[in-house]
Amino acid sequence: MTTRQVAEEPLIEVQGICKNFGAVQALRNINLRLMPGEILGLVGDNGAGKSTLVKVLNGACIPEEGKIFFEGNPVHFDSPLDSRAKGIEMIYQDFALVECLDITGNIFLGKEQTAGLFGPLLRLLLRRQMDKEAQITLEGLGIQVKNLKIKVKNLSGGERQLVAVARGMQFQPKLFIMDEPTANLSVSKIEALLKLEKDLKNKGVSVIIISHRLEDIFAVADRIVVLWRGRNVGEVIPSEGATMEDIVHLMMFGTREKSTKEAQR
Repeated sequence: MTTRQVAEEPLIEVQGICKNFGAVQALRNINLRLMPGEILGLVGDNGAGKSTLVKVLNGACIPEEGKIFFEGNPVHFDSPLDSRAKGIEMIYQDFALVECLDITGNIFLGKEQTAGLFGPLLRLLLRRQMDKEAQITLEGLGIQVKNLKIKVKNLSGGERQLVAVARGMQFQPKLFIMDEPTANLSVSKIEALLKLEKDLKNKGVSVIIISHRLEDIFAVADRIVVLWRGRNVGEVIPSEGATMEDIVHLMMFGTREKSTKEAQR
């Protein structure tokens, strides 16, 4: 395999994915691919299938039909732990943080560092080492935190979002999935998060962003895929002159073609 072929191999690819919830067809024959170090915007109206699709990618939903390939190899995810083992991290809208724990505790949640004190029955939490590594992770993401002992419940929505990203980085992800990451954030925090997404790309991490804020998607995405009623109905590339109007039309009607009535306006 040539260097060019390796570079062009998708990080993750899905083929013919279908997912039903009873009589409701949430996903209908979805095809999608994501390249290494690429930011992909995933948009669509409510009920289009966006969240269901990314839950298939991270193992939270198991499709009835279709195939998933990761780095060219077929994979099957039975749970988020399976996808995490491959390098896929997802940040949900509620961030899935533990409010009573501090920043370090949340960053190392599920990956706490310990040492045996009196054999394997009693282990000591290496708090100082965890604080040091948490600080390095945060600074590497361009995040300044004065006190790592602040409880998460006392942080703003934007600060919680950044802590969730820092926690995900502890697992050395190859793919970050963010579901509505800029919802309820201030303008300054939105700008910080968009910069962070670009920094992740520069580190070679692929990113999938679900958002209703099209301006945020256009600011960072290399490609934008539109879902409509469980189908993949279009793909646009902002750098090639695609507009928000193109996206909105696909989201509303499921097609790029305008009706005769619209064309006459």
